[in-house]
Amino acid sequence: MTDADFNRIRRLLKDRSGIDVGAGKRQLVYGRLTRRLRARGLRSFNEYLALVEDASTDEARFFLNSLTTNVTELFREEHHFDLLRERLVPEATALGTRRLRIWSAGCSVGDEPYSVALTLAALPELAAWDIKILATDIDSEVLAQGREGVYQMDRIQKLKPNMRALFSRGVGSKAGLARAGDRLRSMISFKQLNLLEDWPMSGPFDVIFCRNVIIYFDAPTKESLVHRFTSLLRPGGYLLLGHSESPAAGCSPLLDSAGRTAFVRKAIR
Repeated sequence: MTDADFNRIRRLLKDRSGIDVGAGKRQLVYGRLTRRLRARGLRSFNEYLALVEDASTDEARFFLNSLTTNVTELFREEHHFDLLRERLVPEATALGTRRLRIWSAGCSVGDEPYSVALTLAALPELAAWDIKILATDIDSEVLAQGREGVYQMDRIQKLKPNMRALFSRGVGSKAGLARAGDRLRSMISFKQLNLLEDWPMSGPFDVIFCRNVIIYFDAPTKESLVHRFTSLLRPGGYLLLGHSESPAAGCSPLLDSAGRTAFVRKAIR
């Protein structure tokens, strides 16, 4: 991989996804993309990039999928799920609503939206509520995994008993696996979405999760995304970010701090 190849890759990735890859990530990029060169039977990055630069090709999709990071786990940053249970639900109840709309932006393989669904499905008082969780990601492959909702049994065993009961245990060829039950999967809609492009949804959302996603963008892009997220929150709705991303929320005059890495949209007067 020449310097010219690497800089070309960086430009393509930023133009198409907003991800700003630093010079220190060269070896990571090389390792991930050499797999694609081998799969295509190509001998140089120049040949490969000529193929990727046609945005209509399948390889353009594989290029993005290869370079997006998908580190996640169930109930990561658990204080946000405590906020759902201890603040959002009582506030929604006080408003007289029995409806919740939640967006997980950058959902990866689905651990975040399933954690939301588990938190809410485990509350008996919400059994008759209308709850919809939108889960979006730029990577089509991780979305397919999310829709399946299949987990190793040892991961499910760590959950509370009332949450484990919301999974079905695998049998036969799927022994050792568990699948999210119908109730959980019916709450979540997985959709492909590039955060830099137009958003088809109009909101308003009660909560937007975007955690450990905008860390990969430059400062102007982070600011733009925070403003766009805020515009889709109802007054009193929450924006939940990752720890290193929280300072970006300070760019919006419509957001107040609501605790650790949590922000609430101010009421409109």
